[in-house]
Amino acid sequence: MNDKLLENEVLELNKNFYSKVKAGKILQGKVKSIQPYGVFVELQKDIVGLLHIENISIGRIRHPAERFKVGQSIKVVVKKIDFDTGRIILSHKELLGTWEENIKNFNEGDIVKGIVRDKEKNGIFIELMPNLIGLAEYESGVSYGEEVEVKVKKILPERHKIKLVILD
Repeated sequence: MNDKLLENEVLELNKNFYSKVKAGKILQGKVKSIQPYGVFVELQKDIVGLLHIENISIGRIRHPAERFKVGQSIKVVVKKIDFDTGRIILSHKELLGTWEENIKNFNEGDIVKGIVRDKEKNGIFIELMPNLIGLAEYESGVSYGEEVEVKVKKILPERHKIKLVILD
């Protein structure tokens, strides 16, 4: 097959893809590259979208490699398509469940494991699930990415908050 025919086939496939894909559509893709700012996901041959780090999960992560590996098959949601540039902006966090769906896995008094995602003077943010974060009182000696055991102290559904206590 000559190069011109192959190029025309690819262009036709691309036109077909862009004509069918709209914001909000869920697609299956393959992780092609991981950068500090996000993940490039191949949605179709020669069509790659960007999954920015802020759209991976509600949990604050420092690097997308904490969630994905090159070659991994993942589902993504199309957030935006710029038809002029061909850029496709993707999201993943919408597929991880809502706060209400995820909190059903927890009850006040539960002792569970979580991952330290951020430390601030008002407390330590602990990821219980990729889309569920709780806040524990500040405690020295814990660091980012560390797995900790916590007790669910209080669930405040009206404020979408979870208060936690780090156990020794």
